[in-house]
Amino acid sequence: MESPSDTLGNTRLDSILQAERARLSIQAGLVQLQHFKKPVERPFRAEERNKVTILFGGLTWKHEKLIQAVFQGSGYKCDIVPTPDVAAFQTGKEYGNNGQCNPTYFTVGNLVQFLQGLEKQGMSREEIIDKYVFFTAGSCGPCRFGMYEAEYRFALQNAGFDGFRVLLFQQQEGIKAASGEPGLKFTVDFGMGMLNALHAGDTLQDLIHQVRPYEAKKGETDRVFGEVGEDLAKCLRERPPFEILQSTSGWLNGYLSRPEKKKFKDLLNTLGKIRENLYGKPWVEALESARQRIDAIEVDRLRVRPIVKITGEFWAQTTEGDGNFNMFRFLEREGAQVLVEQIATWVAYLLYQAKYNAQRRKEVKQYSTRKKLAAEFDYRKKVFGLAIGEVMWQYFYHRVTRKLGGITHTLAPQPELDQLASPFYNRFARGGEGHLEVGKNVYYTIHRLCHMVLALKPFGCMPSTQSDGAQSAVINRYKDMIFLPIETSGEGEVNAHSRVQMALGEAKAKAKLEFEQCLQRTGKSLEEIRAYIDDHPELKRPFYHVPHVEGIAGTAAQFVLHVGKRMDRDTGLFRRSRVRVGQALACPAGRTS
Repeated sequence: MESPSDTLGNTRLDSILQAERARLSIQAGLVQLQHFKKPVERPFRAEERNKVTILFGGLTWKHEKLIQAVFQGSGYKCDIVPTPDVAAFQTGKEYGNNGQCNPTYFTVGNLVQFLQGLEKQGMSREEIIDKYVFFTAGSCGPCRFGMYEAEYRFALQNAGFDGFRVLLFQQQEGIKAASGEPGLKFTVDFGMGMLNALHAGDTLQDLIHQVRPYEAKKGETDRVFGEVGEDLAKCLRERPPFEILQSTSGWLNGYLSRPEKKKFKDLLNTLGKIRENLYGKPWVEALESARQRIDAIEVDRLRVRPIVKITGEFWAQTTEGDGNFNMFRFLEREGAQVLVEQIATWVAYLLYQAKYNAQRRKEVKQYSTRKKLAAEFDYRKKVFGLAIGEVMWQYFYHRVTRKLGGITHTLAPQPELDQLASPFYNRFARGGEGHLEVGKNVYYTIHRLCHMVLALKPFGCMPSTQSDGAQSAVINRYKDMIFLPIETSGEGEVNAHSRVQMALGEAKAKAKLEFEQCLQRTGKSLEEIRAYIDDHPELKRPFYHVPHVEGIAGTAAQFVLHVGKRMDRDTGLFRRSRVRVGQALACPAGRTS
């Protein structure tokens, strides 16, 4: 009779033998491996639009408010997930895999917290899974960004929300604007509304960081921009969509209503929608009203502040909160002016890269069975379309900036960024922002557009780490460059702020020296300039245009040079007027001198 220990030993031996037989069978090809297949997710369908809420987040509040309005104006239920905090980061680490980028932890942890909040309010998990979906960006690039979608679902499953739907907007297909889900339909109104939302959001983001450091009344900028954001969002949400049959009457309406004229009617309807979204009275008036309200903020441009250009990984340089150590607010508290990066630059980069990728594919096609002429035709057609897209993207972005005061920074030219980065970073190195981090560092330094460049990236971000390696060669070539890379995570905020303070001290010294030299060039004292400004209140308006002087970066330095020239001009006019009056007195009417 076998003892219990003998039985246990035989069981272990049997399991070892079975495992070894299975291994040898697989090695010999006797067993067919079961390859992993992506789970089939329940789609978001058109009939669910009235009951399913789309969740999104991770951008600035300016962008999120306007994007939400476009969703709602297109008939979708939409809600913004709050700005993620450190608690969200810890939640993401709890339910997610190890070794992920902190944007993953912050984003999915924030989403889990939001869903848990709904559960605490009385909703069941089944209701939450049925009534909410998450809309986010994805990629198939070389870094961990390509795994975000799987990580979101994995963490949601671990948190008890298995089956929660994630709608993916692919990074490399961003210019195509295709989600592939019938519930989320990209109509003309939706697409043009998103265009307006992104451009207006970029402009407001740039403006608020230009105005707030110089506001005369603390807190006024945040209050005014909050009201402006609400008004623009209301316009995007409530403006009536253009319909050709509602805008025509008489014989033309009857003509377009014929079934055989449907294609012609649809073409005119599409063109009308594009025109209405871009040039329609409601949107143009909303932009003008926003401009007037922002221009009422009183500013003092004589405050000497170093300009810090923000670059780095897309999420880290865009988000506002613990995800980047609240860096924008910290820099302003430390006496700096922040020069943020626009989302429009990233889109322009995608269009620029698409042209070169088309060229590479053409060169491969020429060696296939297809004729070289056909390959060349396809290439020319695609490049022509992309070139038109680049021109239109730049035009419509700068058109919004002009409507909102005209002081927003223009988009950096992609060909020049490529040229400046090429000695250090190959344009075809994919991942993140590619060569942009290097190119922007050089561009903003050599053109004297900032005093310091601060690169924000998640801990262990592969593309940004590659850029940092190249930046060492960049710094050796441009000796006067102040460049600081900061890796962000859920911890280490004090250490990061300390490093920024050290670099910022050098940038402050540069800005102060620059201002003093410009003040000396005017030949006037600071008290004289301030007295002149008090006599001319238009100089205290945010949208008063101060011409850019080549080689001068600081706002205060540019301003004193301009005011000095105005004072010289006004003095010259006054002197000439006195001469003319004296001549008139010396020569009575009716007599010649």
